[in-house]
Amino acid sequence: MSVIAFVGLGSMGLPMATNLLLKGHEVRGVDLNKQSCAAFIQAGGSILASAAEATRDADMLIVMVVNAQQAEHVLTQPDVLSGLKSNGIVCVMATCQPAAMRHLSTLVQSADRRFIDAPVSGGVVGAESGTLTIMAATEQACFEEAAPVLKQMGERLFHVGEQPGQGAMVKAVNQLLCGVHIAVTAEAFSLAAKADINPELLLEIMGGSAASSWMLRDRGPRMLQDNPAVSSAVDIFVKDLDIVLSAGKDVKAALPLAAAAYQMFLTSSGRGDGRADDSQVIRSYQVLNGASLTPQSTK
Repeated sequence: MSVIAFVGLGSMGLPMATNLLLKGHEVRGVDLNKQSCAAFIQAGGSILASAAEATRDADMLIVMVVNAQQAEHVLTQPDVLSGLKSNGIVCVMATCQPAAMRHLSTLVQSADRRFIDAPVSGGVVGAESGTLTIMAATEQACFEEAAPVLKQMGERLFHVGEQPGQGAMVKAVNQLLCGVHIAVTAEAFSLAAKADINPELLLEIMGGSAASSWMLRDRGPRMLQDNPAVSSAVDIFVKDLDIVLSAGKDVKAALPLAAAAYQMFLTSSGRGDGRADDSQVIRSYQVLNGASLTPQSTK
């Protein structure tokens, strides 16, 4: 069993770290949120005052923060990288730009430690159930060594390449598809609302047709609610689609559909809905088209 420093006990990081605890690892948590720290202690973990304390003689550092800037802040604190065991592993699981992952890899490798670019997909539900999809990019030997730990957080583990940034690029592709699917689902519902079509009936028809998608089935029902529980916020897709567009710019790939979806999420955020469930991007379509999803019977 490994000694693991885990920085970032947010809505996904906390259950991920807890799953590692349940598998018998010694997990040292670090987070600024007192409630998250208390929950981790209650689960049996330990909380350290700093990343440097957590990484002292640890086998692995897992970083599950909001963005690349926060990840770099963690890695550049004094004694964080040098505190890891010789040849220790740093695994950044946040959603970052591919270029940022390459930069973080350089920081880690300059300290003679190994780096894994390993973003995840599956949301809070996947983090809690240990069923995340993990897209890892690192050298083969490092992947094989870290795989047993990674598999305890995600049931779908893929080695997507040996170059840092390749994991982030696969995650960018994933978020492109997710964001566009959510936005186009909202657009479809908005069109139907203009024609006074019952939205529940529409969802039933589309959910069983060739037009169906996982996002339609998952976000569609929440689009019919005024204030659904937040599974993933609008601002997450503002951030992630911005990463997608930056990744496209880096490789000179035109992404017009991603750009259109980004503008709809950005509009929703600008209207004050940034913390609302991402399904509520539909509110911006309602403003554009002047139609809400209110009819309760077939016309």
